[in-house]
Amino acid sequence: MKMTKILVSIAAAAAVLTSGAEACTALHLTAKDKGVVVGRTMEFGMEVNSNAVIVPAGTKLSSSLPAEKKGIEYTTKYGMVGLNFMGKHMLVDGMNEAGVYVGALYLPGYAHYPEVKPETASKSMAPEDYVAWLLANFGSVAEIRKHYNDVILVQNPQKEIGGESFPGHFLVTDKSGDSIVIEPLEGGLKLYENPIGVLTNSPTFDWHIINLSNYVNLSATNVPKIDLKSKKIRSFGQGSGLVGIPGDFTPPSRFVRAVAFADSAVQLETAKETLPQVFHVMNNFDIPLGAIQEQEGDKIHYDYTQWTSAADLKNLDYAVKTYKDQSIRLIDVKKALKATGKEIKVIKLESKQPIIDISTDF
Repeated sequence: MKMTKILVSIAAAAAVLTSGAEACTALHLTAKDKGVVVGRTMEFGMEVNSNAVIVPAGTKLSSSLPAEKKGIEYTTKYGMVGLNFMGKHMLVDGMNEAGVYVGALYLPGYAHYPEVKPETASKSMAPEDYVAWLLANFGSVAEIRKHYNDVILVQNPQKEIGGESFPGHFLVTDKSGDSIVIEPLEGGLKLYENPIGVLTNSPTFDWHIINLSNYVNLSATNVPKIDLKSKKIRSFGQGSGLVGIPGDFTPPSRFVRAVAFADSAVQLETAKETLPQVFHVMNNFDIPLGAIQEQEGDKIHYDYTQWTSAADLKNLDYAVKTYKDQSIRLIDVKKALKATGKEIKVIKLESKQPIIDISTDF
């Protein structure tokens, strides 16, 4: 089956957008049992209507480039589970049965893609297909380091978003905690080592690392009182160690907060316990509907947190909560792949937050 029927492009889904979606945040925590759990938020300026997609090993896929340009074809080595866009069979975030996580986050103003060339068409790929290709073919970050540029991410313009291709970069983390960032820049794909495991949006990853030097004073530990000419000066209350941490929703500010919260999180015993902890940490990056507005003519676009995912790479559990339903719903990757057989399956996520009346639960 062709990827044009299975993994429909992010760019096509985003084609109806007229404003950017630039507020995603990702990080990971490691439990004492060495289990790694990756958390990620999805913000967008319109309803993305994501559902969970399960793609078994042995599925034949091809790039979603236009038919006249063709593109890479391959068969999935690993089964994968993740979230799509606009109800289509494509992945913007997910994990495979080998314990590898890949997430695509926006990189507007910096992502760059060459045009498709006939001599390289057989290994060319639309950028929105890259998440699935990585998950389908590789079982570790070490493998991906060797093969991440075996494909060429090429232009797949969408007039509705200014005639540009999906401007994304990619966070890759495996069950050992090894993590990298891959960015499509001028000159090709660039790979960065990512020992802190954090990613947001523009500028490029290396800029965010340099920017951390502006915040070396931050600490989860409260600042002690000081003596100032025999006058004891105390902080007003808890949290004085993080005074000065940026609280806005820009990518640089979210990056700094993600590093601070991931670094200060109490390490729990197991990955099973860490999965709900990751959701608590990711709550710090929730963007309420209305907090980010972009005016375009008479229309206002609202960028807000539509869903948050968490991937337990040790136990192969993938979980999600949505804006409309904050209940955590979990997919056991092995169980889901076994149940799909040889067919791609979709699990609908549309639901309403249950409110439980405990008035008489004495």
